[in-house]
Amino acid sequence: MESQPEHPNPLSHSSDWRWPWWPLVPLYPFSQRRTIRREVVSDRIWTFEQVQGILYVVVPIRMTVIRLDMGGLLVYAPVAPTPECIRLVNELVAEYGEVRYIILPTTSGLEHKVFVGPFARKFPKAQVFVAPDQWSYPLKLPLSWLGLPPKRTHILPADCSETPFSREFSYAILGPIDLGLGTFEEVAFFHWRSQTLLLTDTIISIPEQPPAIVELDAYPLLFHARDNAFQTVADHPTTRQKGWQRITLFSLYFQPDTLEPVPFKQALSDALKASDRSRKAYFGLFPFQWRSGWEEAFNTLRRDGNILVAPILQTLILNRSPQLTLAWADRVCEWNFNRIIPCHFDAPITATPPAFRQAFSFLESQEAPPNGYLGSSSHPLPAGDFTILQNIDKRLNQWGITPPPASAKIR
Repeated sequence: MESQPEHPNPLSHSSDWRWPWWPLVPLYPFSQRRTIRREVVSDRIWTFEQVQGILYVVVPIRMTVIRLDMGGLLVYAPVAPTPECIRLVNELVAEYGEVRYIILPTTSGLEHKVFVGPFARKFPKAQVFVAPDQWSYPLKLPLSWLGLPPKRTHILPADCSETPFSREFSYAILGPIDLGLGTFEEVAFFHWRSQTLLLTDTIISIPEQPPAIVELDAYPLLFHARDNAFQTVADHPTTRQKGWQRITLFSLYFQPDTLEPVPFKQALSDALKASDRSRKAYFGLFPFQWRSGWEEAFNTLRRDGNILVAPILQTLILNRSPQLTLAWADRVCEWNFNRIIPCHFDAPITATPPAFRQAFSFLESQEAPPNGYLGSSSHPLPAGDFTILQNIDKRLNQWGITPPPASAKIR
């Protein structure tokens, strides 16, 4: 059984949303992070959503909490432990028992790693389990120097049976994938009782409408719904939807084919005549414009809510180790899941192992999309939308920052 989101009290004071450590990873909304709790499976699974982004390109970031048969709670991928967030967790603690385990399921996602130490300090009895091969740049630091509690932090072993929660979960570790400066790893968790797969970044599903957590602060939606620096848009559901869909294209492609940068001199000149020159509006700077066809680009990317691997991961990460990635996907497909909860965009997603495996077919030669498209044959994406990502990939390779992609088409 699934329920509607449990919205924060609109009368809550802003101190309830305070995240004082935002300078460590200075992402919007900086020191003020609101939280929505949603019950996904009755008396069993809850998600906690906040938002994060750059230049008002905001997307959900999600923590999942599962009630254990042994009593207590397991937390997968903590979010910012604001007073509001911790109060919502403690409501579950009061009913179902203490937080027993906290999972950091990634090595490269700073937006996930930064919250684990502060979150763990709120629950001093919880044991912390982290993905192997954690790294820091420019120096490799011990886990305790990264804010993780030294006496109760453990590396997830290769064999899940060696963990205290093995009777209720299995997991599969993707990686390490060498990215030059560090590695990419993601740990997929499978909860047997609810047949739920927990993921961090590898799989997403894109909603047509802005998520509830994004709508709590409509300004980013309205900012990106504008067509130029001079326009003022009304706060209306269709305007919010327009802003959300453009934000999605921004966040997954950086610069899709239908987005055209405005020359700096023109952007500066336009800013002087902009309808809003406040600090909140970046003093009127609006250095891009959308060409016709962006709606089609969004619909192609979303494709009725089908699951997909984000274009960024397709182009810059997973193609470094296609064999390793496909072997991990095959391992995950051994579990009989019917629901996926990723850390970003939509959730929960109704999906089964065949759909999950198909999302990674962009790494296989016999699953090539039609000419002029990239991605998988089941979800082809316009090659033009990948141009900026491919240019970034090329530059990173030329500068020796990342290794080149492997010969990705392997089967």
